[in-house]
Amino acid sequence: MNPFFEELDYRKTRLGELVLQRRRVLALDGAEAFEVKLNGEYLMSSLFYAAEAELARVGLGALSGIGRDVVVGGLGLGYTAAAALEFPQVARLTVVEALEPVIDWHRRSLVPNGKKLTDDPRCTYLNADFFALARGAGFEPEQPGRRWDAVLLDIDHTPSQLLNPAHADFYSVAGLRRLQAFLKPGGVFAMWSNDEPDAAFLDTLRKAFGNAEGRACVFDNPLTGAKSANGLYLARAGEAPLP
Repeated sequence: MNPFFEELDYRKTRLGELVLQRRRVLALDGAEAFEVKLNGEYLMSSLFYAAEAELARVGLGALSGIGRDVVVGGLGLGYTAAAALEFPQVARLTVVEALEPVIDWHRRSLVPNGKKLTDDPRCTYLNADFFALARGAGFEPEQPGRRWDAVLLDIDHTPSQLLNPAHADFYSVAGLRRLQAFLKPGGVFAMWSNDEPDAAFLDTLRKAFGNAEGRACVFDNPLTGAKSANGLYLARAGEAPLP
């Protein structure tokens, strides 16, 4: 057995081969890292989660009041959801994840945020395709058309680099307007991207919502010793969806 590497889970899914692994990073004095791979490509790592957590802080920091209902699209290693639960005004958090094994990792506490999310009564896992729900009746199976205070999305690499080509229609003006219909007036849509904000997608967001902003999230990269950056997008629903 390699003392520096352990495969915690392997599953065949509709998107391909999914692996959860834990390894000791020698370049970081043996620091522990949890990593997720899909079809041999790295999806996420516990070494890099600053922007995922900042997604929740930016999105929910734009809200006031209490009793907020929030959707997180994409569970991953749980950093966005965990950061959202730090906000006491969040009354309900629904995490939509298409891959059941990822939910199972959290319920079995195989990943760093698993116990925190699973033990919090405000947090619910929904094993479903976020994009299919956004095209349909929304993110509450028992209450079609239910509106939310915030939707935080972290699934595709960028608005143009997709895990599945079937997601593409979501990133159009029409797709984003459909999403806006599931937000309460003044509700927030915030999204993570591996790349810094893209001017073309910001323009699409503005056409759909009437407003949008992009932010670069700069963080220390422990592997390179330099700075890296991801992108965040933020838009707010008006009193009524744009025609």
